Amino acid sequence: MSSQSDVAPAGASTEACAVRVVDAEKVAIVSAAMPGAETIAELAQVFGLLSDPGRLRVITALLEGGEMCVCDIAASCGHSESAVSHALRLLRANRVVRVRRAGRMAYNRLDDSHVRMLLDLALTHVGHGEDGT
Repeated sequence: MSSQSDVAPAGASTEACAVRVVDAEKVAIVSAAMPGAETIAELAQVFGLLSDPGRLRVITALLEGGEMCVCDIAASCGHSESAVSHALRLLRANRVVRVRRAGRMAYNRLDDSHVRMLLDLALTHVGHGEDGT
């Protein structure tokens, strides 16, 4: 009697790949260009931060509004100030957002042009599918 692990999915070959590397030169080039494990982990963390809709609203508010205080971000996003403060704390800890203090007020902005460029590209990518171009 065969177990579930012995059954191949429909359309899948049950034979093992006879060749482990088809284009050794390309594999060498790609392997040399591959970022290190620590860099990959940091990238995953940044993309993880960007995967939350609430944080994305905060980031988009800063993308559109530039430097903003927590209460203005909350009003723009439709979130509570507490939720926005929590999101900003995570974003600051991961160098996505920077804060400037002026007396008792704290103004947040995107940390650098790389963050802005990444978000602009992501918005363009998402919009690309909407208009059919």
